[in-house]
Amino acid sequence: MGLDLRMVPLCCIMVLATMSLSTYAQTCSNYAFANNAVFSSCNNLPVLNSFLHYTYNPSSQTLSIAYRHTNFDSSKWVAWGINPTSQGMAGSQALVAFQQSDGSMRVYTSPVTGYNTQLAEGDLSFPVSDLSATYSNNEIIIFATLGLQNATGANMNQVWQEGQLSGNAPMPHATSGDNIRSMATLNVLSGQSGTAGGASGTSSKTKKRNIHGVLNAISWGIMMPLGAIIARYLRVFQSADPAWFYLHVTCQISAYIIGVAGWSTGIRLGSQSPGIQFTSHRVIGIILFCVATLQVIALLARPKKEHKHRIFWNIYHHSLGYTIIILGIINIFKGFDILNPEKKWERAYTGIIVVLAIVAAILEAYTWFVVLKRKKAANAEKMTNGNGYGNNGHYPYTGMTHGRV
Repeated sequence: MGLDLRMVPLCCIMVLATMSLSTYAQTCSNYAFANNAVFSSCNNLPVLNSFLHYTYNPSSQTLSIAYRHTNFDSSKWVAWGINPTSQGMAGSQALVAFQQSDGSMRVYTSPVTGYNTQLAEGDLSFPVSDLSATYSNNEIIIFATLGLQNATGANMNQVWQEGQLSGNAPMPHATSGDNIRSMATLNVLSGQSGTAGGASGTSSKTKKRNIHGVLNAISWGIMMPLGAIIARYLRVFQSADPAWFYLHVTCQISAYIIGVAGWSTGIRLGSQSPGIQFTSHRVIGIILFCVATLQVIALLARPKKEHKHRIFWNIYHHSLGYTIIILGIINIFKGFDILNPEKKWERAYTGIIVVLAIVAAILEAYTWFVVLKRKKAANAEKMTNGNGYGNNGHYPYTGMTHGRV
């Protein structure tokens, strides 16, 4: 029997589907533990290559767990825990594991009392038994049985984390990207996990972060440089005077108002996330706000062109303006590192900045061309009107000598 070529695409699809299902099964429910442990439920945790296998026994109110962390290397530590009091890290009752420098595994319990924790060993608020850990094939697993007799319900807040080691001591984990998203709810009866705080709570915070990023990118990162370009290059066109000034002021004041809104949103987010600090981003943001406020205040004290102090005001105004632009662009890229959005957004902003830089370079060259051309014309006019050969076409000093040379 000949092969029906029309069946080839269908066969390929079936093979790919089977492979995909097999891969998914291997990562979760059908995963085979080396010690032949079996668990009734399994959840793919959303970040940090993590999985939680567990079995809840309602009669004894115990929870047997196996926390798996894949794509792992021996220079890191991992932790998984339950937070009985809140949704974040502070208050978590954690299980910590890592491979020591001599190759042996270290696994212990650690109550996390604050955000500056060193993951010190200590007893948890509930009993823990059968605690062990294994590491092989770039995968670390923590096994334990938790006594949840004092649990308030089936829904629990779970957290998990990874960080670097210094010798045999855990170092603080990163405070950006997936490391601040590693929290979720766990329902031990239904076998389901969800986003910590519910979808609406997390959606609200994510929305605020996005608003903060968009407002700052538009204000400090786009409108401020655009306003500077208007002021520096439109003024060279005599027909644009004084329109360039009003365009410049409108652009910069609008940027300041939008930027303050974005800055306020960032301050609010910081107060709602105790312990999660992006120090350099925060410090630059505060400096940026202060410098921009001084710039706006300086506008009210702008002397007239003829005033003897105008040159000092110009130096002050230009220095603060370029400082705002540089700090704004730097902080926006720091914000991209923190928010970790899709790469297309960072590429889009980078493209806008590159276009503005190219436009500025072209206008800079044209401005110098116009200025030098006008200077040359002015010098020629001076020569014609008496500062060179000319005094109505006569040699200089002719009138003073009565025509005698």
